[in-house]
Amino acid sequence: MSHLCDTNILLRWAQPDHPLNGLVQVALDILQEQGESAYVTPQNLVEFWNVATRPEDRNGFGLTPAQADQEIVRVERFFRLAPDTSEVYPTWRELVRSVGGSGVQVHDARLVAVMRVHGLTHILTLNTQDFQRYPGIIAVHPRDVSGTP
Repeated sequence: MSHLCDTNILLRWAQPDHPLNGLVQVALDILQEQGESAYVTPQNLVEFWNVATRPEDRNGFGLTPAQADQEIVRVERFFRLAPDTSEVYPTWRELVRSVGGSGVQVHDARLVAVMRVHGLTHILTLNTQDFQRYPGIIAVHPRDVSGTP
């Protein structure tokens, strides 16, 4: 199954010195070996840019915009893009109304909306509990990606 990647996956993938980088890289390698695609959305790229350019003392990477742009290019080369379409907003709107969601949960609901529009059922994330409220969505932690198809 193809997987949408949560922004936390992109952030750890981009940080070679982070303790979770190896785990994330192995999971992505296994998916690739299985012929599965790893997707991102424009929302992921916006969130990535936010963290990449935020100062380190505010839990960011402290990159310049030019450095963040280089990282985004690397992300765009590795991951497939599930683009925003006109169906994403009404799908998101129905999700937050029917399943509920407030505060930061609305961002997760938007990722789920993109998944539904593009027919994706699996999301690779470090925070599987954030997606358990959405019927039909399978949240997969990188440690749970196995080498068997």
